[in-house]
Amino acid sequence: MFDLATLPADRPVLIAGPTASGKSALALDIATQSGGVVVNADALQIWNCWQVLSARPSVEEEARAPHLLYGHLAPGQEYSVGHWLRALAPILAAHRAGTGPRPIITGGTGLYFTALTEGLAEIPATPPEVRELADSRRMAEGHEGMLSELDPATAARVDPLNPMRVQRAWEVMQATGRGLAAWQDDTPPPLLPLTDCAAFVVQMDRDTLAERIDRRFDLMMEHGALDEVRAVLPIWDETALWARAIGAPELVAYLRGELDLDEAITRAKAASRQYAKRQRTWFRARMKDWHNILRG
Repeated sequence: MFDLATLPADRPVLIAGPTASGKSALALDIATQSGGVVVNADALQIWNCWQVLSARPSVEEEARAPHLLYGHLAPGQEYSVGHWLRALAPILAAHRAGTGPRPIITGGTGLYFTALTEGLAEIPATPPEVRELADSRRMAEGHEGMLSELDPATAARVDPLNPMRVQRAWEVMQATGRGLAAWQDDTPPPLLPLTDCAAFVVQMDRDTLAERIDRRFDLMMEHGALDEVRAVLPIWDETALWARAIGAPELVAYLRGELDLDEAITRAKAASRQYAKRQRTWFRARMKDWHNILRG
């Protein structure tokens, strides 16, 4: 069983886990019992339009311990794992210098954690015209054409079922003349190596997690998730980063009269479970050296 008392007080703590697994509550427990600042590592919880639908910490929870990098971006702003690392760097530096609290970094975005602990390739930004061409191709023909045009090393490494990952790899090749795999192989040292922190992955039985996901979505609906979606309906852009909040597309479809509410909720819960499955797959493949915390 996981014991908070065994955590080294001088090291940052990383807590990854699938959606609805209780990782944020664990991070808050550590912060309140042994001190620290809870830092967001979830790409959905950065947006200020998704308090309920992204399960961001509540006002009451934020009052119990300091929280950083939550809800600080408005829809339409650019953001990437590189932006997140640059925002995190001074937090880590302050802790190392003894002038800031211990960071307790928690979230479900595996790419954030692997970039933090393994390093991130410094790839130049994609020119707008390349992004627009890639977007139009993906919308018109799917991502398979771009996948077929990748260099062999990148094609072997990218997830062929993830359109946005394929598109990103294609954009990098078009913009730089080098494959994404080559850029990744030139990755600089990580901002926070695993040897310098306490790193954990929250694990939970699949059926138990599915029940928690369904129950939490019902609570989200009770606490205003539909109102959040209604508020962004005038600016809704299904291709935008902020529009990837799990459950948002289904509730948009309901508000547009394309689905009845029960069907929208059923589909949103299914999308949440699929998201959790992808998260668990990433954690198993990329976080084998992290410590597991089993929760029931």
